Amino acid sequence: MLTKIFPFLSWFKGYNALTARLDIISGITVALVLIPQSMAYAQLAGLPAYYGLYAAFIPPMVAAMFGSSMQLATGPVAVVSLMTAASLEPLATAGSETFIAYAVLLALIVGIFQFLLGVLRLGVVVNFLSHPVVNGFTNAAAIIIASSQLSKMFGVYVDKAPHHYETIWRVLESAWHFTHWPSLAMGIGAFIIMYGLKRINPKIPYVLAAVAVTTLVSWATGFQVRQTVPLEAIMAPQVKEQIVAFNEKTRHIEKLGDERAQINKKARVAEKNGGKQSLDRLKYQQEADFDTALIEKDKETAHELRKSLRAHMFKAVEGPESNTLFFLASETPKTSRSDGHTYRLKVGNKPLQTDALVLTGGGAVVGDIPPGLPTLSIPKLDLNVGLQLFPYAVIISLLGFMEAISIAKAMAAKTGQRLDPNQELIGQGLANMAGCIGKSYPVSGSFSRSAVNLQTGARTGLSSVVTSLMVVIVLLFFTPLLYHLPQAVLAAVIMMAVVGLINVSGFVHAWKTQWYDGAISIITFLATLVFAPHLDQGIMIGVALSLGVFLYKSMRPRVASLAMHKDCNLMDAEHFGLRQCEHIAVVRFDGPLFFANASFLEDQINERIRTMPKLRHILVVANGINDIDASGEDALSLIVDQVRSAGYDISFSHVKERVMEVMKRTHLLSKIGQDHVFPRAADAIAALHEKTHKDSDEEACPLITVCPLEYVHVGEGD
Repeated sequence: MLTKIFPFLSWFKGYNALTARLDIISGITVALVLIPQSMAYAQLAGLPAYYGLYAAFIPPMVAAMFGSSMQLATGPVAVVSLMTAASLEPLATAGSETFIAYAVLLALIVGIFQFLLGVLRLGVVVNFLSHPVVNGFTNAAAIIIASSQLSKMFGVYVDKAPHHYETIWRVLESAWHFTHWPSLAMGIGAFIIMYGLKRINPKIPYVLAAVAVTTLVSWATGFQVRQTVPLEAIMAPQVKEQIVAFNEKTRHIEKLGDERAQINKKARVAEKNGGKQSLDRLKYQQEADFDTALIEKDKETAHELRKSLRAHMFKAVEGPESNTLFFLASETPKTSRSDGHTYRLKVGNKPLQTDALVLTGGGAVVGDIPPGLPTLSIPKLDLNVGLQLFPYAVIISLLGFMEAISIAKAMAAKTGQRLDPNQELIGQGLANMAGCIGKSYPVSGSFSRSAVNLQTGARTGLSSVVTSLMVVIVLLFFTPLLYHLPQAVLAAVIMMAVVGLINVSGFVHAWKTQWYDGAISIITFLATLVFAPHLDQGIMIGVALSLGVFLYKSMRPRVASLAMHKDCNLMDAEHFGLRQCEHIAVVRFDGPLFFANASFLEDQINERIRTMPKLRHILVVANGINDIDASGEDALSLIVDQVRSAGYDISFSHVKERVMEVMKRTHLLSKIGQDHVFPRAADAIAALHEKTHKDSDEEACPLITVCPLEYVHVGEGD
């Protein structure tokens, strides 16, 4: 009972010094990969880099303690990070305090949903995400993730467009004119280091090596160049005017946003008191819609101003009072000497501080990371925001769990350990719930880090506890060392990690299995790319197509006409090109007989009657009917009546016990007749053949001439 509630107690059965040594080495090795990866993934999620360390603090330990896999390494992962950003960007500005609060709340909702699925033993719900859908989504997500890092690689800044492909086009346009070559060199250098070390020996912590080398180079070369100056230091009147106009627009957007929030609150109260059609609610809704239109108009103007401000290039010149002045590069006085750097104004979504404008003349780095552990607290619960986040939380929960359980199953196959998917759901749920107390965003099992855990010989989940302790040590003592880590290197880390997610063979395999599975995978892939950053729409389209195909196949299952094969099996006559008996139609129905397909069997029986002029008897081989409901039973009863009233007869063979019990309870067996139900098709043919072939001119009936009846079996497939 104790090990059921606290699975980690089973770690210590037969635990010894060798096992402890392997767990400690594995935990440290995984931490060396996790620390730089987690920072990169946090930025992918739209959060400051150090929130990745917070997500790597509590979740790995809790997931290992309450999951069933001994080697699964939990923490920030690429796809879940991307889904987090996509979920929250419509609600708040990336990186803002509100955005961070929503990310932590999202982790709590994901955790609760996963935990409840595990406790209620509903892990099977993950099957709604079929393999073709997941393959299509994962390949598209890998491309989206990799391309989303191009702006950091090129060292350019652009506003996000409504669609991801439009944003990438903006990045490429900006890169054509404003690429920061040292940033690009840092990113490419990190790629070379990671790829080279991985080829030499995959066990080398190549990510950490790339981070350490580039951070050292960044510090030594002064990679980050930035100055903070007042508006008066900008020696370009037109730029000053644009800054003032930009601040006015952004402040007006903030004011309208606050007004809209208050109006929406009043609208909800009016709806609660008078219903959706109350005049007060409609009036407030109209005011909110008007404010939304004004906000969108101002956002477009602010975007154009922001784009223009970012395009200006400045040169720094020493002023007459030993102060630094900034001239447009094309207007710098010829008699003045600059410091050799070209500066650009750093412009975000908020009003610029006119007394502290930031101009960057170098590459972007991670910057200050708050030292110490995050403050432990329960996230503030907001019902309205929670309801908005819930659909995204469901998708993240299922996707994250699918990723985790597939990794865990692959490792369990190698180690021979017992894996409980529902217990794994509980572990992942508790990890997200506990993680949100430490300011974590949603996490899941990582393929790359789990592989490292397995390769280094981890024996129990204690290795993940060691990993968490290593993250604690970094947060307490080593955060200053990460200040000069280039953003381009974090982008390279992400791009290197998601290369493994691209799996073109998955499309080919799905198509070879069934063409419609391949089509679903391709459509999901394209829809996810087109609708990005609204990734949920791509998944929904894939799930809808999968369910549609499932329903269509359920409504129209395979109904095969059987004939005797030379190997003494009754096989599909059409598939194998076999000659059928003229007087006996042998029919096999492949699937449960229920309300959605009951009439289809009736149509197929009538089709045989219409197309076989010499037909006398129908034999239904029922080994494919593994279940039957009231509609199916009623359809069978109706078929028996119709066939016999039309002058034909009908019999059944291979009726399964579950179906036979229904026939007995509903007295359908009495209607069919006990003498018309046979245990084997061979018995039915032997009993029916003489009667159905009386006065027949059929030459050499294939049912008895191809193979002796005592050797006859029913083929399971085509």
